Amino acid sequence: MNTVDFIMDKRNGLRHSNEDIQAFVSGTIHDQIPDYQIAAWLMAVFFNGLDPEERSTLTAQMARQGDQIDLSSIKGKVVDKHSTGGVGDKTTLAIGPIVASCGVPVAKLSGRGLGITGGTIDKLEAIPGFQTEYKIPKMIDQVNRIGIALSSSTPNLVPADKKLYALRDVTATTDEPSLIASSIMSKKLAGGASAFVLDVKVGSGAFMKSVEEAKSLAQIMVEIAKSHNRQAVAILSDMNQPLGNTVGNALEVCEAQDVLLGKGPKDITELVMVLSSYMIALSRNASLEEAQAQAKESIRTGKAFQKWRQWVNEQGGDITYLDHPSQFFDGIHKVPFLAKEDGVLQMIHCDQIGHAAMILGAGRESKSDAIDFGVGLDLKKKIGDPVSNGEEVLTIYYRDSNRLERALGILRNAIVIGEGSVENHSLVWDIIH
Repeated sequence: MNTVDFIMDKRNGLRHSNEDIQAFVSGTIHDQIPDYQIAAWLMAVFFNGLDPEERSTLTAQMARQGDQIDLSSIKGKVVDKHSTGGVGDKTTLAIGPIVASCGVPVAKLSGRGLGITGGTIDKLEAIPGFQTEYKIPKMIDQVNRIGIALSSSTPNLVPADKKLYALRDVTATTDEPSLIASSIMSKKLAGGASAFVLDVKVGSGAFMKSVEEAKSLAQIMVEIAKSHNRQAVAILSDMNQPLGNTVGNALEVCEAQDVLLGKGPKDITELVMVLSSYMIALSRNASLEEAQAQAKESIRTGKAFQKWRQWVNEQGGDITYLDHPSQFFDGIHKVPFLAKEDGVLQMIHCDQIGHAAMILGAGRESKSDAIDFGVGLDLKKKIGDPVSNGEEVLTIYYRDSNRLERALGILRNAIVIGEGSVENHSLVWDIIH
């Protein structure tokens, strides 16, 4: 393959051969193609896109040229859940125990957070002692014994994506749907699951700001899965305000546990049940109605909560923190954030809420930053709720007063109170099969 010709073909709107895509991915991994040529190709794709066959081939080649996880020794059909990322999204912590308690094996590789988007690994590591560095054989053994295991991603999983993603980030090509879908689905295919439930976020706190953008991305990802003989369902869910009431690692662990105890906030409970039901249905070839009934029963009987405790204990977590959650917040200060006027909560700038939590120490501005697991935000109001002057809108959990002042400056612009009713957004905008 001649790299200049490869770039020129896409610049001129032509399609790539499978062989040329394979050569391009290999050259990217092995540093045989300089960054400036890769960047030129990314920009050509940004303007001219990839067709379905090109997307499928690119995804397959990215998945194959690196570690590939073999889950065939796990008893049962493994269904993976992926979220495109949002503020306050702690669904995996509740979904895992629910579906595992219903007999669905959960073998999941997850990541850490960066910026306003939290990571599942960080949330679980808020539980003292919780181990997230597992070798694949150990993870598979645990799944076969207790039904669930989660680990951080292996270093050589889809190495091409690490290179392409870094260059997309600095060349303004991050939001091209084919490149987003290939990035996500290559990791899913390499992860070894047989089916996928994809939670595609929509709104101010999400990568895709409009339903149309999110639907296009969801359709592409489902299409890629189908082209590789994998089942997939994509749920478009709202991210115009934080999911649930909490943003921050230990706070989100506590809220996920509340969902398992049947007393979680309405919105996150609803989304957890939708995602869990599709995972159960895909794994066990059950109807969606049967799967929903099983998921609800696992919470009602306490099976899901007991699976949660078993999972945390198995991976070294201190379960006394589950019994006495106040331990998470030793040394943490709390201060209320009060409304300055009467009215209705018109808008929560979700990205700014995430940014404020990050400034407090709940997230990372760079990969080397340390996480403060106990800090974060606890919202007392949601969009459309009436608010009185002086009423608490949210509680700030903080450790450092300087960080608090910085976060307050952001929060003053994040909460918009005004007159008149607000049209409620649907939590689930659409479902793509």
